[in-house]
Amino acid sequence: MSNSEQPSNSSLSLINILKQASDGLLFISESESPFEVFLWDDSEQKDITPELVLQKIGLPLETPVEMVELDSFFEVAIAEQNWHSAEDKITVNKYQNLVKVLKENLSDIKVMRFGTISIDVYIIGKTLNNRLAGLSVKVVET
Repeated sequence: MSNSEQPSNSSLSLINILKQASDGLLFISESESPFEVFLWDDSEQKDITPELVLQKIGLPLETPVEMVELDSFFEVAIAEQNWHSAEDKITVNKYQNLVKVLKENLSDIKVMRFGTISIDVYIIGKTLNNRLAGLSVKVVET
């Protein structure tokens, strides 16, 4: 790997920040899946489109896609309920922190859901140096 292809210190720092913020969190659907951090090293600035993401993750261009807002995607996970246990409240706080970290470190954030039933979700935004980074998670909905 040449020096120009290696992630910069700021990119490595962002990867670590996202890993730390998502560590131990499982996205609850009909299965429980961990978040995975990704960084795509694009030298040219690109708009974040479903076609670009499909190309990056290797899914067919005809894969169904649904765009959702970041806050909407995490709506249930970040809402405290009076019936939550102490452990539930800790998890809610972790999700609230995760959303905050995403908003503080990425711009132009998009949430894209690819597929049906077994859904690949990509939360993707631009870093300060115009790379694309974020989180992915598998969601199961029947």
